[in-house]
Amino acid sequence: MSQNLTSESQHVDVHPQRSRLRCIWGLVRKETYQMLRDPSSVGIGIALPLLLLFLFTYAISLDVRNIKLGNRHFMVHVARDRREVQDALVGGRLNGVLVIPADFASRTERRSLSPLQLLVRGSDVSTAALVQNYVRGVLRNWLIQEGLNAGQRNSGEIVRIESRVWFNQEIESRAALLPGSIAVIMTLIGTLLTALVVAREWERGTMEALLATPITRMDIVLSKFVPYFILGMLAMGLVAAVSTLGLGVPLRGSLWVLIMVSATFLCSALGLGLLISSVTRNQFVASQVALIVGYLPALILSGLVFEIDSMPRLIQYLSCVMPPRYFVSALRTLFLVGNVWQVILPNTVVLLGFAAFFLTVTIQKTKMNLE
Repeated sequence: MSQNLTSESQHVDVHPQRSRLRCIWGLVRKETYQMLRDPSSVGIGIALPLLLLFLFTYAISLDVRNIKLGNRHFMVHVARDRREVQDALVGGRLNGVLVIPADFASRTERRSLSPLQLLVRGSDVSTAALVQNYVRGVLRNWLIQEGLNAGQRNSGEIVRIESRVWFNQEIESRAALLPGSIAVIMTLIGTLLTALVVAREWERGTMEALLATPITRMDIVLSKFVPYFILGMLAMGLVAAVSTLGLGVPLRGSLWVLIMVSATFLCSALGLGLLISSVTRNQFVASQVALIVGYLPALILSGLVFEIDSMPRLIQYLSCVMPPRYFVSALRTLFLVGNVWQVILPNTVVLLGFAAFFLTVTIQKTKMNLE
């Protein structure tokens, strides 16, 4: 009998890695079953994305129509050739380019027609519409002033503005809101749901049973991470499919790049949610904290609805530490523009940094005792 026990213990010691993998797999299965049996998880993961998609499509509109516009000051960058600023317009560093021909001054002096071309980046719908109207207003005022200086009452026929909107020709807010809504949906799934899972274990007392098993902090985090990662990616695929196939939003970038960027953001959202859950140990407190630091920044400080450049400087700095800001920028570029790596790559690198930070801190803050 002692020989059997010895051989058995030797057998266990020879395959510790396999035993740990079976333990992690068991925890993942347990968490998956618990998630599927929870109506709130299923509702937030499946029903809520469709509801938010409906609201962003039909209830929220940023289209600028029939409004009076006031004065505005532009930050002007002068270039001698349109090709010098074309990459900046595509990359989002410029909101518009006004192309003035070399013979513009001589034509206006001869009072012959002088065409101008205004190129506007249409991925940010409200900004594109404002740029269009403000540029037209500035030129109209300039023409009136020039006519008064020359003793003429009407100079409006001298200059004709030809506007061209890139990436979103109709300047429809739906084309910009629906890709950005993926950020809000994945934030809800990644942050709100995972903010409750560890706190629920502590409140129900099941965490004591887990701590009695030979598991590590990494095992606990992985068991909570994997099921909600799969749920979040499924929700992203559902929203992307409905947006492109059902609502006509273009996906000009690569599907694999979209999956990569979405997975990176979801890792940061899951890390934040698990960190909140591990620290608070209370479902009510965890849900409130998740809404404040997760959902509200995704809606307000990401640039999805409100233009970040129009916010006070302090709020702009605050938005720089919010992962949804970088995800929304990458999403709009992928859907409306394409694989513009000068936009996608920096945003993805920043999201990777957030994911590594949140997951590392979460593992460190996960307590393995009852104190």
